[in-house]
Formats: sequence, C-alpha cells, structure tokens
Amino acid sequence: MARLILKSPFLKGGKNAGGHVRYIATRERVELVPDGRPATQKQTQLIDSLTKDFPDAKKLPEYSNYRDSPTKVNASVFITRALEDNWTDVQQSDIYAEYIATRPRVERVGSHGLFGDEDYVDLKKVTAELQTCEKNVWTHIISLKREDAARLGYDNARTWRNLLLTHRNDIAAAMNIPPNDFRWYAAFHDEGDHPHVHMMAWSAGDAPGYLSPVGIGKIKSMLTNDIFRQEMLHVYEQKSHSRNELVAEARRAMLELADEMKRGVCEHPEAEQMLLSLSRELKNAKGKKQYGYLSKSVKKQVDDIVDQMARLPSVKECYEKWLELQQEVNEFYSDKPMERVPLSQQKEFRAIHNAVIQAALRLEHLTFEDRNMARYDEPDDILQGSEICGRIWSVVCDDSLPLDLRDEGVARLRAQAEDGDPYAQLLLGRLYRDGPLVTPDWMEARYWFEQAARELPDAQYALGKLLLADDVEVHDREQGIRWLTRAAERGNEFAAYRLAKELLKDRNVTETLPWLAESAEADNPYAEYLLGKLYWEGEDIPQDMGQAVHWLTQAAEQGHAYAQILLARQDSPSLPSAILAVNSLLHSIGCIFQDNAHVIDGTHGQHTDRKLRRRIQEKKIAMGHKPDDHEEQGWGGMSM
Repeated sequence: MARLILKSPFLKGGKNAGGHVRYIATRERVELVPDGRPATQKQTQLIDSLTKDFPDAKKLPEYSNYRDSPTKVNASVFITRALEDNWTDVQQSDIYAEYIATRPRVERVGSHGLFGDEDYVDLKKVTAELQTCEKNVWTHIISLKREDAARLGYDNARTWRNLLLTHRNDIAAAMNIPPNDFRWYAAFHDEGDHPHVHMMAWSAGDAPGYLSPVGIGKIKSMLTNDIFRQEMLHVYEQKSHSRNELVAEARRAMLELADEMKRGVCEHPEAEQMLLSLSRELKNAKGKKQYGYLSKSVKKQVDDIVDQMARLPSVKECYEKWLELQQEVNEFYSDKPMERVPLSQQKEFRAIHNAVIQAALRLEHLTFEDRNMARYDEPDDILQGSEICGRIWSVVCDDSLPLDLRDEGVARLRAQAEDGDPYAQLLLGRLYRDGPLVTPDWMEARYWFEQAARELPDAQYALGKLLLADDVEVHDREQGIRWLTRAAERGNEFAAYRLAKELLKDRNVTETLPWLAESAEADNPYAEYLLGKLYWEGEDIPQDMGQAVHWLTQAAEQGHAYAQILLARQDSPSLPSAILAVNSLLHSIGCIFQDNAHVIDGTHGQHTDRKLRRRIQEKKIAMGHKPDDHEEQGWGGMSM
C-alpha cells in the first residue's frame, strides 16, 4: 500500500471550478458515529449508482471498508471520497448534487477551511476568480493513511499548509507553470481512514500549464520524501526488528551472490554462441559500439544475451533479491506492486547492455586477459643496480610522506638523470608516463626512456611498450618492435611476451612461437596462458590439447584466473575466446549488481559515476598517488 496517495484530475477550461472551491472550503466534516448501525437505504442506492457510474471507485480503500462492514459511517466516508474523486462528472448529476447538499449527520467546522499563499483567504473573491477562469484547473487530492497522519502530525490544516507552501514552487515546476503565475488553494478534510487535502491549482498567466504523468510522479515523490523524511533515511531500520533482519539478510544474500558471480566459473554454451553471433554483427555495425547507437535488431540480440545470462542460478537469485529490496522502497511511492520486468528491460541495470557489447568485442582481440599485466611487468628490483636511485625512488613513491619531501625527491631524480644515470633516466621516464607528482607527458617519457635504453634492457622494454601504445604522438610500431626485440634478446621475459603478441597480429607464427616459448619457459604466466590457448584453438598453430593443458596448468598454478577457467572447461566444444567472454561478462554483471545493492541500501548519495571516478583518479595522481594504488597485488588479483 502506498504511504501517500495523489490523484490529479482537472476541470477543463475551469468549468465548475467556482463551485468546487466553495465545496472543498465549506464541506462539513463527517461525524464518526461510534456504533455499527447499518447504512441507510438511500446510502445503499447511492453506492450502487456510484460503483456503476464510476467502476474505479471499487478500488478505493474506503470501498473495501464499506464492503467488509456496511455501516452508516463507512458508507458516508466512501460516498464522500467517490464524489470528490469524480467531481467533474458529479456536477452534471442532480442525484449526486442533491446528496452533497443534504448529506446526513455532518458537523460544520468554521465558516470555511480554505488556505493558500496568504494568511487569510477571501472565499468569495477566490470563487469569483475561478468562475471566470477559462484555463484548466487541477484538483489534486493528497491523502495519507490515518495512522501515518496521526503519527507524523499531518492531521491538521496548519501542517499541510506548511508542507504545500514549502513545495509550491516545486509543484508549479512540475505543472509547467511559472512560480509568479502559480495560483493554488487547498482545504484539509480530516475524516475516515484517509485524511486528505484538496488542492486546486492553475495558471494566472499566459501559459496554461500542463501536467504529465512524469510531473505527477515528481509531485508525489517530493511530498512523500518530505512527509516521510526520517523514515526514508532509514528505510531498512524500521522499528520492527524482524523486518529489519529480513531486509538485511536479503541484502547480504544479494552481495554474496554478486561476489559469487565475480569468482565463479560459468558454463553457458547458449550464451557463448550468442556472443559469437553478436560479435559478427558488431563487425559490420557502423558508428559507436554502444547500446544506444545500435540498430533495433542488434539491440534485440544484446537483450536476448542479457536474459540468457539471467537464467544462470546466481544471476536469477540475485535479481530476485534486488527486486525484493526495491519493492521495500517502492511501497513508499505507489500502491501498485512494482512491475517485474526481465533483466534486459530493467533500467537500473542498463550497464549490463554495454557489458555484453564489450564482451562480444573482446572476441575480436587477440587477447584481453592481460589487461592488468602493467602492474607486474616492470619490477623495482632493477634498482639494485643503483643504491642512490633506490633511496630516491622510495621517497618519491611513499604516499605517507609530505608532498614537499616527495617533490624534493623528484628534483633529485631529475638531477641524477641529467647527470647521465640510466636508472634515474628510466625512473623519470616512468614518472612522465604514469605519474605521480608530475603531469603525464609521453613525449617527455619517450625522451628519458631513449636515454636509458642505451644501457638498460628494462628501459628498452619500457620504450618499446610506449611506442606500441595508441597515443598518436608517440606511436611507432616499427620502432616499438625493434626495441622489444632488443630487450627480449637481453633476457626480458615480458618483452618476449609482448613481442610475440605483437607479431601474432600479423599471423607470423614462425617468428612468434620462439619468443612466446622463451617467455613461457621463463615462467611468465601470461606467456604460458597464451601459448596454451593457441594450442587449444588450433588456428595459428596445429591443435595439441596435451600442450594446451600443460601450459594452461603452468599458468593456473601461478594464479592465472583465465587459465583456471579454461582448465575447468577443457572438455567443452566451445572456443576458448567465447568461454572467457561469457565468464568475463558474468564477472561484470556481478560488479553491476554489487553497485545496485549499495544504491538500494540508501548509499546512493555516495554513488560515484565513471566520469567522476576518472576525475578523482586524475586528482589523486596529481597529488602523488599511483594510478593503480587501489588495486590488489599478486597474480591472484587479476581482473576479469
């Protein structure tokens, strides 16, 4: 049941608006007779007529109360509510008009109860204004449950007036009426199970205003948030301990399921084939490879993959938990159960669409499983060759030290580099490539790497890697391959791996395999994994599952997550790339569910979008943090 009910009919062209404002201002308060006397024959006949003329009246809670207990009091409350909800049509009926004028057992409270922007409202003046109004006049009805109104203090006109005054400009905006042209008057009716306010609103200016379903939703949301402000801040901390425990348990279960997705191995041949099909479609798609820019047919493929993934037990159960938690919030805003749509149509999970697209696009890359290799391929043990640079570098990278001390370290490092120290030149190149403490400048990084590369194979590797990057200022594939080759020839296992991977783009297997094998034999898990994957696929080299299992096992023993996945699926007929893409997608879905669990948990005010996170990271780098200082270290921490 919604905590606040809002209905917003309108009187077209202001017809009968004068009569309506006079009615809500002077309508007598129903006297609640404390006995169970049955409804009168006249009331029963009128109710039959009302439910026939206005079938939706049967959905009102007042009708349910009358149906369960057909007393005079319940009949009177229902009739009043039904008449008010259908005011425009009621004005055309002599039967209903007669009842309004002669309602039984009423108690008048004052001359009128109208309030608005002004402290005093001249009812005659307002009536005259509305009788000449030719614009649409909205007749909002805002009601609460009796227990909520009593508990929160909304059982009197003063509190309601303060609420509406606070939000009068917000309501005007939702109705597309300039604040200066917005006119409104309201009256509080304290009766039945749903004490309520009648609010009439219109435009006194040239713009007539209009109210869409979205606008109605905005009004309802802002009033609900204000009335239930304290309760909404603690949606999951209700007084009922058992309910609190139930919700907390559902949230914990959802987070555990999301974590299971991130760590689990997925076997889903249907999704694998669908991703392969989508990958082929994306090859021919023009424009951005993002969901919003794709054709309807390709969007349909993406939706189907999302719903296919939603059949996995962990995803299905997690989505069910999310729906349970979302319904807890939804009950504050709507008296209708939240629509249970497929995961692909749930707007809060739109990020999954682009996760599917990224998974399909990865199928076209030689490998996407070494994205985090940059954390391991340039170890600092090279600094054993220069004790001075080692000490300076430890100061530069120590986040706990004051910035001025670290800046001094950068100055000393520069002085060492300018004096010809190749280790200082290599480290200064890294600073200009990655930060921290200096603004990244890849041209400057290239210069210092070139100086150091005259002596150090690690600098040759760093230079080759930089020249193969996508940055147009430094990209030079021919020179990048040359420097990787020189580094590999001097025993750099990562250079051998990157060189093999680059040569494999040209399908140059003859030159590729020796370098890949050399890196794998040096216990490089990335090379072991790629070599095992190539033997499995059998496209660039003859298929050899024995060699594939051998090299994948070597990589898996070092914690290579993707090697572990393939070994778990070694009997599958699917291509390794498709198996990995589906598992990577499941990991992404788990992350998205974790984000949404925290949003429902009431922490949405702290949710940080991707662009803001990037700006924060840039700021942190400028302040001396490393780009990846938030990531775990070790082979087992590889990102999926």
